[in-house]
Order: sequence, then structure tokens, then C-alpha cells
Amino acid sequence: MTISLRPVILILIAFLTSTAWAQNGLFNAGSVTHGDDNRLRFEVPSSSEYYYVLHRRPALDDVSNEMPVAMQFGEDGVITLTEPLGIAPSQGYYRIQQFPRDFPGDIDDDGIDDVEELSDTTGRLSPFNETESVPFRDGVSRVLSRQMFRDLSYHGLEPSSRDPHLENLEYVKFYLVNANTGNPTVYFQNTVTHRSHPSFGNVVGIRRGGNGEMRGEIVYHPFLSGPGGKPGLYHIQFQPNDDYPFDEVKIAFEMMARNLPFIENNLVYYLFPRAETVYNREKALYDAAGIPVLREDDVYADISFLPLNPAEGYGLLRLMELDERPNSRDVVLFQGLPNEMPRVGGVITTVAQTPLSHVNLRAIQDNVPNAFIKDAANDETISALIGKYVYYKVDEVGYEIREATLAEVDSHYIDRRPTETQTPIRNLAVTEYRDLDSIDFADSSAFGVKAANMATLHTFGFDEGVVPDGYGLPFYFYDEFMKHNDFYTQVEVMLAESGFRADTETREQTLEAFRDTLKDGTMPNWMTTALTELQGQFPDDTPIRTRSSTNNEDLPGFSGAGLYDSFTHNPDEGHLAKSIKQVYASLWNFRAFEEREFFRIDHAATAMGVLLHPNFKDEIANGVAVTDDPLYQTQGNYYLNTQIGENLVTNPEDQSSPEEVLLSASNSSDYTVVSFSNQVANNEQILTTTRLRELRPMLNTIHSRFRSLYGLSIQAQFAMEMEFKITADGQISIKQARPWVY
Repeated sequence: MTISLRPVILILIAFLTSTAWAQNGLFNAGSVTHGDDNRLRFEVPSSSEYYYVLHRRPALDDVSNEMPVAMQFGEDGVITLTEPLGIAPSQGYYRIQQFPRDFPGDIDDDGIDDVEELSDTTGRLSPFNETESVPFRDGVSRVLSRQMFRDLSYHGLEPSSRDPHLENLEYVKFYLVNANTGNPTVYFQNTVTHRSHPSFGNVVGIRRGGNGEMRGEIVYHPFLSGPGGKPGLYHIQFQPNDDYPFDEVKIAFEMMARNLPFIENNLVYYLFPRAETVYNREKALYDAAGIPVLREDDVYADISFLPLNPAEGYGLLRLMELDERPNSRDVVLFQGLPNEMPRVGGVITTVAQTPLSHVNLRAIQDNVPNAFIKDAANDETISALIGKYVYYKVDEVGYEIREATLAEVDSHYIDRRPTETQTPIRNLAVTEYRDLDSIDFADSSAFGVKAANMATLHTFGFDEGVVPDGYGLPFYFYDEFMKHNDFYTQVEVMLAESGFRADTETREQTLEAFRDTLKDGTMPNWMTTALTELQGQFPDDTPIRTRSSTNNEDLPGFSGAGLYDSFTHNPDEGHLAKSIKQVYASLWNFRAFEEREFFRIDHAATAMGVLLHPNFKDEIANGVAVTDDPLYQTQGNYYLNTQIGENLVTNPEDQSSPEEVLLSASNSSDYTVVSFSNQVANNEQILTTTRLRELRPMLNTIHSRFRSLYGLSIQAQFAMEMEFKITADGQISIKQARPWVY
């Protein structure tokens, strides 16, 4: 019979391979569908006594170029045979062949019957690949699963000396022989054992320079979607100097598709620059065959999965609105991007996150999994688990989510939480505010790390105005304010109430009321006088930025990003005490309290200092830079997020996507724009080459000087995170510098 589907003509015929057992008659497919992943699916009435082979040929009468593309054991009922590649826009012809399992065929004519090869679970045998069997430590004939691919792949900083372009990519090398014959063969190397093709070739006896020899790699991109639409794209590439014609690329591409059955049409051909000329000349052939291509510029495009923070977590999976409040044992699924979040068990967002947002920095410091997963709320594997306890894992190349037991959840949180109360250091011996030039790096115990690090930046020799002038208000002021109003007694009573500890909503409401009480508190006369004097240090028409600087944030191993609040005190708001009390009150934010509670930090010993400096307005851009590449994990690069105007990278507006740049730490002209800001027209670059040349030496200095101040060796893992802005007059100004939390 003949079935018409889109532009592809399908012919399904019963092929009887042996008259000894065959019965005459047509073999009919139940239905043919075109799946969401762009592949043809053939529903086949079947029996467990048989296995079935799907063949494809380019033309109805072109029997010589017919090839088997899928094979499957039958079941009593219906099975589905799937074309491994997407439908090409040209015509194709298919037939389905039925074999008895007791009298199997040998499709690849290698002397091993199909049943034995199809039953193999080690990758040693393939029904579509006439290879000599080799031990897994050397390689396989067929890669059966994503896990097998990972087991065969090398992913690190020491690829073969000939392959610097493969550094830190996950890849498996392949060796294709006899590509110019009607019977090509492909080996997939165990690339952990054999980093180079010659090493593998020597083991299996492949003679270099033989006829029809093609060598290359299959590289995995976890962040991209392929033609099939699912996250996780694989590309096939040859050697950088190869420029094979279409016919040979097509053979290799189809061999890969048949022998990588777990890849659901997410395979593409990667073009090195040398191959561009041949491709452009033969582009029509690629289009007709439906072979998609990938270029270097495409690698960072159309990302459908981003592992913002690789980790493992447990909790109750909840689909939440942005204004809902999760608790510490929730794995939250947001269809937007919340600007703040208390401690949770894991994070999934269906919109791309800003890697340096407070949400992700919180995930990093809390060591909980966080990922952008495109359309996660409509993914059955995720949506079916909403309202259930789950195990959720994110790593550099994918994610795992499954149902978990309450016992697993309880055990996870017991293991992660400290057993003893922790008391943060607070030096109350400093009793006066100081200008930043009078505060040292070691004074963080009295002023907080944020203020002390800003003061330290003044000593690095940057141009005037790069680091704003300002003042630090010590912890002593906060402590005296609390004692003057007897607020420590209120804290004691609040913490002792059983309902406060037991109920999230009660806790949130009680903390909100306590913050209001703090804002209404009075200051002793000496403090009011001191703040009057401090306010007088700024010109009358200058807005003053008052920024939280506690004794439990901005520390190596604990950033505290987004826990506390900063405020701008405008000239028409009266006495500075108003904004100082607002900053003090933020010490009792719900999200901050939850974080301290989880780590058993003594709430009463936590103290708030304040960093004060002139407020900037109408800035051209703002950004965050890390003196490492924590996202793409390239070597020797700094990672920068920048957004236009006052749209913060750390607290981005909904659907705001920043400019991403990888900036070489050593080469004055080397950088890569990974993605452009979606707030700027025509892909205009926010950080121009000139700006990047200004930033590089600043970042180099910040990295090296703070490494020394923190007493870390050159071998120790270390980076600094720097917030900066480009002011209205075009100057780079540093807002903050703190250790990056790995």
C-alpha cells in the first residue's frame, strides 16, 4: 500500500526473506505519524515471535541505496518503529521487514545474527555496524544511552595536544572506515582511554590513510536544543582541516543516527571554517536531505536549558506565582523570575535567568540546584510530580527529577544543617563612623565586609571616581539602637513563641510587624547627633545611598546576596535616621531570617553596619563581573553580565536578558559576546571594546589583590564578584566587590 504524508511518500510492503517460513501477503502499518520531534513513526501490528526492520531508500526504484534505519523486537500487539532522523523536505520511501526471532537475518552481513546484536546491552555489537568487537575500555560499536555516552566521553582540560578546541567540552571521538564503499563501519572510541585517533587505531588495527577513512568527534551541548526540540544537542564534527563533500558527510551522519539510538533527532553537523566553502556550494543538497548544520556563532544561541547551579536537592515540588512565599523544603517552579527568594530546596524557572542574579547567588550559597528549563511546566516528566516530594539534581550537562520519599527528604535536610549554634563575630569596640579612607580590610569585624572591601578598593590605585567616596557606620550603632529600645528583649520573646517557629505564615507576619516596630524606634541623642553630622558630610542636594553591611554576608563561602535591603535617602526625606532604621529593619527580613535559622546562626549576635556613599542616577548601564567563568567554565576568561540603564543584573526585570561577555584575563583584545542584551536594538554592544579594555586591568587587580588579602595561594580556587555601573558621565564606577562562592 502507499501512504501520503506531507511531502514524503511512504511505501510499506511485507518483505518475506525466506520462503521456508514466509506466508504471502501484504504487511500493513497501523498508522504513520509525524512526531513533535519531527520524526516519522510507524505503528506496526506485531508479534513477540518476530522482530522488525525499517528501511529507507531515496527513490522508489533505487534499491541499491536502500538502508536499514531502525530495528525493534516485536510484542504481542503494536510496536512503533521510528525514523532516527527528521523528515527531509524531499521524497523518501520506506519499507518494513519482518523476521522470525528463531530464524534471524544478518542485516549488516557481519556473521553475527540480528537477534544477538539487537539483544546486546554493552555497545559491543550493532545490527547496523559491521565492526570487530573491542573491549569497552577501548570503544564500542553502538552507543545505547546518554549514560553510555558520558562513560565514553572525555570532559576536561587535557584533550589530545592536537585538539585544544575540545578543551572542557564533553565529547566522544569516532573513527569511520570504508565510507566510500557500500558498507561503512564506525567505531566510537572510549575517549577517556584514547584521547587521540591514532591511539585507538593502533589498538583495533585501523591503518591510517586507508580508503574512506573519516575521523572526528561527537560533542554534546547541554544548553542547546536540536532539530528534535529537546534540550541537549549533539554535533558531529570532523578534523578542522577537513572539507568533505556532501555525499560523504551524509554517510557519516546517517551512520551516527543509526548507531546512537538515544539521540532523538538532536544531531547536527558542525561546520569548521574550512568546510564552509564546500557547504555553501552544496547547501541545496543539505537542505533537501534535512541535515542541519551548526556554526560557532550558534553554540550559545537558542538555549533551552541552563544549569545555573549544579547541586542535588529534595523537597515538595510546587508550581508557584511570583508573589507566593515558598518554605525552605520546597522545590519551586516559577514561570517568571522572582527578584528575591528565601531559602528553598531547589529552583526551576521557565524563563532564562540572569546567571548573576540574587536568585542564583542564593542558590549557590545555599548549595541547592537551580536551572532554567524551557517549558518545564508543560513537560510531563516534571508537571506530573507537582505536589509530590521529589529528588532534583542539576549538573553541567543536564538535570534529573524523580519522586522521592519523605524519609529521603528528612534525611537530606538533617545531613545539611549544622548541629551547633553559630555565633558571628561582631566587634563593638569601634564607636564612631569613619570615612572609607580610614577603614582597613581587617575592619570588617566592625563595619561588615561590604564596607571594608569598598574601603580596600580605595587602596588599589584606580582613577579618581572609580571607587566612590563614602563612610562606614559600625555595628556599635546598631547594637546601641537595639538596646536603647529594648528590642533584644522583643527578639527573645518572638523566638520563644511556638507558633513563630512552627508556622511559615505566622513567622512572616511576625517579622513584618517587628520590622515596622524597628522603623518606629527612637535613637539615643548622641546617635542622632552623630548621624546629623554624618549627613552634613554630603552636599545638601545629594541623595545618599545607605547599604546593608552585616557580619554574616559577603564572606568566602557565604555571600548573603539579596538577604538584606539598601535604601536611597533623598534630600527631601529629612533626617538620615529614617533610612538607617530601614536598613536596620532589613536584618529581620523573612528571607534573611530563614537563612540564618537554617545555619543555626545566633540571630541576636547578628549585627548591621551601613555603607554610605552618594547615590548614582541615570546610569548608562550596570553590570556584574566574576574573575572566572562559572557558567560556561572556559579557562582564562572573566564572565560579565551587563544591562542597559537602571535595569539591574542582580534583580532583573521580568523577561530581561543581559549582555553576556567572556573577557580574556590576559589578551587585551580577546573577548566573546555570548549573547546580546534583549533591551538593546540591533544587537548593539553595551560593553564596547574600549570599555572592556578599561575593565580588564581593574578585574586583574581586584582578583590578585584580594586573593592576597584573603591569604589564598595561587593554586586555590578563588574569584571575586564585582558589581559596577557606567555613570551618566560615562565613567566606570565600582559598586561592590566580594568573594565568589563556588
